[in-house]
Amino acid sequence: QVHLVESGGGLVQAGGSLRLSCVTPGTSFVIDSMGWYRQAPGKQRELVATFTRGNNINYADSVKGRFTISRNKSRNQVYLQMNSLKPDNTAVYYCYAFFLKDYWGQGTQDTVSS
Repeated sequence: QVHLVESGGGLVQAGGSLRLSCVTPGTSFVIDSMGWYRQAPGKQRELVATFTRGNNINYADSVKGRFTISRNKSRNQVYLQMNSLKPDNTAVYYCYAFFLKDYWGQGTQDTVSS
């Protein structure tokens, strides 16, 4: 089992920044695939940025150049630096991991005011 715990969300004005963190307490093995998804009100959950097997990174087109994903792989920790935030970035952001199956964090609400 993989337990994902997110932190760092909150309320920010447009143009501001937030940094999300995700840790996996109690996990004794290395997880190759970790990343971030989000779900805005009335919309489906969508990929924001992920590390895939082989250490490749995928970004949603809408966040390229503004968001940066990073990680401490040996500790199964993943981070999302979000800059130049826009009101339509408002969503619940979920940490994601794949190890034999999908795992999701509880989500953190990020609100960008105009």
